[in-house]
Amino acid sequence: MQLKTYHRSEHPIDHSNVDQHALSTVMTLQQAGHTAYLVGGSVRDLLLGLHPKDFDISTSAKPEEIKKIFHRQCLLIGRRFRLAHIRFGTKIFEVSTFRAGDPTSSSLIVHDNRWGSEEEDVMRRDFTINALFYDPSKELILDYVNGVEDIKKGLLKTIGDPETRFRQDPVRMIRLLKFQARFGFRCDDNALVAMKRCRHDILKSAQARILEEILKMLESTKAAPFFRLLTDFGFVELLFPCFHHFFADPTNDIASRYLQAVDEMTSRLNHPKLDRASLLAAIVFPILEEELFLLSQDRQSSTSMKEIIHLAETLLHGISTSSFVHFPKRLLANVFLIIVNQFRMTPLQGPPRLHARFHSQEDFLLSLDLLRLRALVNPRLGPICDSWEAKRP
Repeated sequence: MQLKTYHRSEHPIDHSNVDQHALSTVMTLQQAGHTAYLVGGSVRDLLLGLHPKDFDISTSAKPEEIKKIFHRQCLLIGRRFRLAHIRFGTKIFEVSTFRAGDPTSSSLIVHDNRWGSEEEDVMRRDFTINALFYDPSKELILDYVNGVEDIKKGLLKTIGDPETRFRQDPVRMIRLLKFQARFGFRCDDNALVAMKRCRHDILKSAQARILEEILKMLESTKAAPFFRLLTDFGFVELLFPCFHHFFADPTNDIASRYLQAVDEMTSRLNHPKLDRASLLAAIVFPILEEELFLLSQDRQSSTSMKEIIHLAETLLHGISTSSFVHFPKRLLANVFLIIVNQFRMTPLQGPPRLHARFHSQEDFLLSLDLLRLRALVNPRLGPICDSWEAKRP
């Protein structure tokens, strides 16, 4: 491991793109006598000319020392991974203490609170592109793992042996596909081979971490390529068996079209962030629609609203019980309302029949978001969507 340093004239980071409160946090730690850097995704994104959503900070200060420095601004969280959250109004900056770990051990990481040096901290991180330190006071990049060159090459590479690192923390496999979808980077060949060998280890992961990665990618504008990669590498089959046939069917591109619509709507700067229930409903609704079509074909008759409700309940129950992750009850309850309301807003037969208070209810706005997505997939729904949009409270 050889440290490379990149001075201001040797890297493209624009200091003005760094959040001022993140800078303040780093400077405060440094002035208190500690080493502190911006780290991880924010440094990667700055090098790529992107605007980071989050600015994480890594420091030699222990959590209790960070608390003493920032007082009421600081909240210590986590047991498995002890962190400090520094608050500036509604902004929260995550500050972690340099950690040590054995990068050659294939044992699943259960606890991660062994303090170490900055060099040790780098070696326990996942990918080279995420293991760069940036010292904003000197405008200096510290690179122990050749991450700057890998970013230039567009290469995703694990730190250390990929099979070992995936067995330590199987969520790294999902993150690898996430970065491939987000940046279009090429995966290192050894990492691809290791991912195929370690695929089933994903079922050893914490359910909450997997769900959060999935939901974040639905919000990322790269949901379509991400789910294609998840399907191609067999993770949809393991994590969401109910979705597998739908995503894997080469003759049916409806799932991809809905996810492309999600990406298109999310990327619109003038559109507010889509609720996670609407995003999940965009995956569930076309499955329900397909099931209803098959049911009506078998019976050669239309389906009643009562039957639609029953089928929606059955489908969501099947998704909940068969999926590896645990979906929160409130999330699934909102998904149920959203997908059932589609058949009230665009009934299979006859005009819409809704009670007067429907337009003022929260689920109306969530249902309208899914109707907009449906109109992107099927432009014939555009005029209907516009008519409902005009009734928006």
